[in-house]
Amino acid sequence: MTELSREEREILEAFERGELGQVDNVEGLKEAHRRAAEATARKDARINIRLSTRDLRALQSRALREGVPYQTLVASVLHKYVDGQLVEKGD
Repeated sequence: MTELSREEREILEAFERGELGQVDNVEGLKEAHRRAAEATARKDARINIRLSTRDLRALQSRALREGVPYQTLVASVLHKYVDGQLVEKGD
């Protein structure tokens, strides 16, 4: 048997403690999540922006480390910003 990740162990332990239960209306919940994912993933608009060469190179480098195309990284950052998921670091 393969070793469980930390997250998998936490889930198993929560299950064994009886902390996990069934969800009502599973099919409806799955459908709602499917629609939300589909709407989030749909890319139906295009923008053009000017960046400094330094910023573009940094974005490309970061995307390479993350293993994603740089335009996907930019779209992800913008999505998280407008969704309120990005927070400023304190000094």
